[in-house]
Amino acid sequence: MNSALINPFRRHLRLLRGLSANTLEAYLHDVGKLLAWCEEEGKEPLTLTLNDLHTFSASLHDLGIASSTHARILCGVRAFYHFLVLDGYLEQDPTELLESPTQDKHLPEVLSTHEVDMLEAAIDLSKWEGQRNKAIIEVLFACGLRVSELVGLKLSQIYEDEGYVRITGKGNKERLVPISESALHQLHLWYMDRNGMEIKAGEEDYVFLNRRGSHLTRTMIHIMIKQYAAAAGIKKPISPHTLRHSFATALLEGGASLRAIQAMLGHESIGTTEIYTHIDMSMLRSEIINHHPRNKTK
Repeated sequence: MNSALINPFRRHLRLLRGLSANTLEAYLHDVGKLLAWCEEEGKEPLTLTLNDLHTFSASLHDLGIASSTHARILCGVRAFYHFLVLDGYLEQDPTELLESPTQDKHLPEVLSTHEVDMLEAAIDLSKWEGQRNKAIIEVLFACGLRVSELVGLKLSQIYEDEGYVRITGKGNKERLVPISESALHQLHLWYMDRNGMEIKAGEEDYVFLNRRGSHLTRTMIHIMIKQYAAAAGIKKPISPHTLRHSFATALLEGGASLRAIQAMLGHESIGTTEIYTHIDMSMLRSEIINHHPRNKTK
């Protein structure tokens, strides 16, 4: 990888844009694909034209890369060239007219409140981790957190009297999210177990801990959710993010505005939140097909 360009780009992403470590590495990985293509084609990144970038984009399509991944790579390439112009490497951005592939809108799976109850009912509360895991599912569904926000959640971020949690999301942006009485109750039950633990130094403020007194990882949450879904007989392919989608869909069905849902999810663009209107319309269509008298078979 061209370190003369990529190292300043890394600093730009880390210091000026405040991206998380995972997002930063994803940007660098995607730009690395462009730089590898330049090397194969004998081209220099600073001399690429729009036509060159169209050729690069076509090469991604020829590799059979999914349209969502294709679009993400081009997003990283645009950020790279925006930086090159900003830092004076280039006078004009060749990606200004670079179009992303059309993406199919795949509606994410969601769980009904009853299915969330089924997930929680599958938990064996006699086990050490049982109450902790029930509190995790309740907080994910009640607050719509990303799994990274859940594992990083700290006691100092929970304002019980006010009924809010303070979340630091993507780009280190903070938001306040209401937390339900039910979620707080499950947390209090978990705290009874947590208070008797030996907690590692530096981990004292994390809400959710493993047996060794350290905060959880995202992988642990993924595995746990899938195990409980299987035990509950839920056939949908679900993950912790499914509970975030379910949170937003439940709010929309309850009459919340898209702007309110956008604020609680921490979406930068309202366009990202608009997918939940498609979920709602899909559910509405299903209800009509299942319950309208003209659609019922004799």
